[in-house]
Amino acid sequence: MDETRYHVDSLAAFTGELLAAAGMAPAKAEAVARLLVQTDMLGRHTHGVALAPLYVEQLEKGLMTPDGEPDCLRDTGSTIVWDGNYLPGLWLVERALQLGLQRIATHGVVTFAIRRSHHIACLATLVKQATDRGCVAILMTSDPAFGFVAPYGGREPLLTPNPFAIGYPGTRTPVLVDICASITTVSMTRQKAATGEHFEHEWLLDGQGRPTRDPRVLEQTDPRGSIMLLGGLEYGHKGFGLALMVEALTQGLAGFGRRDSEKRWGGNVFLQLLDPEAFAGREVFLAQMDHLTERCHENAPLQDGVPVRMPGEQAERNMAAARQAGVRLAPLTVQRLSDAAGRYGIALPGTT
Repeated sequence: MDETRYHVDSLAAFTGELLAAAGMAPAKAEAVARLLVQTDMLGRHTHGVALAPLYVEQLEKGLMTPDGEPDCLRDTGSTIVWDGNYLPGLWLVERALQLGLQRIATHGVVTFAIRRSHHIACLATLVKQATDRGCVAILMTSDPAFGFVAPYGGREPLLTPNPFAIGYPGTRTPVLVDICASITTVSMTRQKAATGEHFEHEWLLDGQGRPTRDPRVLEQTDPRGSIMLLGGLEYGHKGFGLALMVEALTQGLAGFGRRDSEKRWGGNVFLQLLDPEAFAGREVFLAQMDHLTERCHENAPLQDGVPVRMPGEQAERNMAAARQAGVRLAPLTVQRLSDAAGRYGIALPGTT
């Protein structure tokens, strides 16, 4: 597949201009654009700038709030509950991160439950903001308005993929774990459906509960199919348990969920920041986790010459490559960006 590369700064400027033209407040547009480009730099292309045209559509339809502040429903100092009013999710979570990092020295642990955020895109990009400041971050999200994943033993889509991430600092690179309770994501499934591709493995169930590689069953058949839980047919109870954990922390703690949700694209968020200094200490934390990383690297590899790789190490290499050679975008993403930008008379940035 042919791909085009764009300079990091010019792509971020273009994306911010596009979002602002669609109505998003300039400061929020800058933050969202910067984080989307960082996501592409990490190598998570389904959750990077490819989302910008979708966000533009949400702004145009009045389904993403372009400006304003979250409503604070409760604040104990170490626990905060916000109503996000469907503000841009990347900006909203970054705002929570900034506030949490301000309070972390006082409280040691700061936890947010946010209801009615808009989509928060790539979780690894967000937790990295905390690891770069020496903190541990746990982040989860679910969308109570929609269902794409059936509960274990069922065949009707009810849950969302319910991604969750943990990031922790290391001496050389942070460890960034970003996974979900389902085998694949809605964005990846939609991308494959749009390009006519099938998955390599049977990662979905059709409307009758039969395993399939066809991504179209998720939204283009009646009855709709669903994405398999992590663990598949044999061990999907493990993914089901993880999904329920995310639902409890994102919806139960926020006091807003499937029993009363509005049918619009958004998300509930759980964010927890932990300062290692408030526990056994920052130095001993780094010593312990660096030792674990070394032991993993020294582990005998399954394939000669392919050592164990810690989550986040490839992302660091991808970011370095993107700074030097530019951010690569797939043709479908470029076309969708061009279509959205054309409505506002904005030109795509030059390629590298």
